[in-house]
Order: sequence, then structure tokens, then C-alpha cells
Amino acid sequence: MNNFADRLTAAILAKQSQVCVGLDPRLDRMPPSLVERYREVPRKGCGCGRHEIGACFEEFGAAIIDAVAPHAVAIKLQLACFEQYGPPGIKAFKHLCKRAAKAGLMVIADAKRGDIGISAAAYSAAFIGRPQGFDGEIDGFNADALTVNPLFGSDGMQPFIDDCEKYGAGIFVLVKTSNPGSADLQDLKFQEKVAVLVDQWGQGLIGESGYSSVGAVIGATHPETLATLRQALPHTPFLLPGYGVQGAGAADVAPAIDFRGLGALVTASRSIIYAGAGEDFARSAAEAAERMHVELWQASRG
Repeated sequence: MNNFADRLTAAILAKQSQVCVGLDPRLDRMPPSLVERYREVPRKGCGCGRHEIGACFEEFGAAIIDAVAPHAVAIKLQLACFEQYGPPGIKAFKHLCKRAAKAGLMVIADAKRGDIGISAAAYSAAFIGRPQGFDGEIDGFNADALTVNPLFGSDGMQPFIDDCEKYGAGIFVLVKTSNPGSADLQDLKFQEKVAVLVDQWGQGLIGESGYSSVGAVIGATHPETLATLRQALPHTPFLLPGYGVQGAGAADVAPAIDFRGLGALVTASRSIIYAGAGEDFARSAAEAAERMHVELWQASRG
């Protein structure tokens, strides 16, 4: 099954779940016992702790991935949280992408990339394609999908679309984000214009499921907008951030999901990965993911 949308719909139906867990590690939110253990490790390199923090993030992320795997369909890794710590953070990001894939989860790189020409092609190669080496292609992060910024227009999007077709990958285009400040730029005209383009970009990548490998990021915190865009984009899978701490619930996202339970991944980050701060933080995350799993599936089927 090479089409991303078909692989995604198969995974949703197999687990009867639309849960996507956002892995956004922050040092000040890590379980204190885990942080203290790495703080006491002799410092490498410059002595600033970047290597130890990268290792801490990797241990934390691995435990979360293993804990939520029975209940989630996908893991969305927020690149910025790792990237701020330089090479050790990027190393942890790459290892956790592999860990999630081995756990049977779809891997979404939340990098919000966008550019034109060769730069867009390079971003795409790094995350969902393959960069060219001396003797052939080199593995990048090997994510199943990537979040992308559409502001560079169709020529900026084309390298990502090409790699979706070539490598069976997917993209989620920013249409309406979950933050309150999105209204500054993402007004109704912007949403309508981007929605038309998303539909056009995805036409050649519609799979047997009826959904395209070109998806849309739409904040679950905007249920009225969500319902309108669902009607405008019947073949587009949605990635819906904002569930949980940001205030959206199962009823808010239900309009994005079709009668089969398909059409959307619902993302929760803080409400799951920081559900517990003690030694049993992974178990707390599993319990939170299970509750979300049940709530969403019941709401979608109702």
C-alpha cells in the first residue's frame, strides 16, 4: 500500500482510533526524577548539557511512544523542541522517528517547512524523501508525513507533492491553525483560497480510500470553520491540533470525521505526554491516550 492516505485509513480502521499524540518535549515539563538523573551525568562536549538533554528527551519520548502505541495511530514530533538543542536534539528526533515506526505508528514530522525551488526540494528530501548521496539516495528522517507552509504557492509546494507520489508519503498543509493569533492572517478569504489549492494539489494523489495524500492542518479549536472546510474538502484528510489543553473536545472534531470513522487525525500533546510527572509518567500517558481513543471513536460513530 504505497499511497499515504490509504495506509492512514487502514491504520485508523485497524485500531478504531483517530488519536495522534504530539511529542513536544520541554525540559521544564519532564518528570523531575528523569531530569535529575541526566543532570548528574558527567557533561560531554561544551558542558552545557545539550548531549544529556538530547538523551533525556530520547528516553522520555521512547517511553511515551511505547505506552501510547496500542491506542494511537500516529506520533507527531515537533521538530523545534528537539532542534533548539542542536545535533544532540536532532539525533534524538531521528531515533524517535525510527522508534515510532517500529512501534507500528505513522510518523508525522511537525516542521512546517516551506520554500521555493531547490530549497523546497531539500526540505522535502530531508523529511519525506531521500537526499542524493555519492552512490545513491540517503535515508533522511523517513517520516510518513510532513507539515508544510503554503505561503510560497504552487511552485513551492510541487517538490513536496512530487515526493508524496514517489515515496508514498503525505503532507499536511497549514490552512487554519489552532492558536488565537491565527486570525491576524488566516481570515476567511485566506482559508478559502488555500482550501481550493489544497484540493487541486491533492487530486492526483487520491487513493482507493477516497482520500488524498495532501492533507490540511485545521485547528480543532475552530469547529465552525472545521465543518465548512470539511464540506469544501471531501477528499482531504485533516490533522486537527487543539484537543485537550487548548480546549477542543470530541464533539468539536466530529464534523471532520466521516461515517466510517475516517478523514481526520486528532492531535493532543500536553494532555497526554504530561498526564503524569512521577515515575509512572508513561502509564499515565497510556491511560490518557486510551480515554481520548474511546471518546473520539464513540463520538465519530455516534
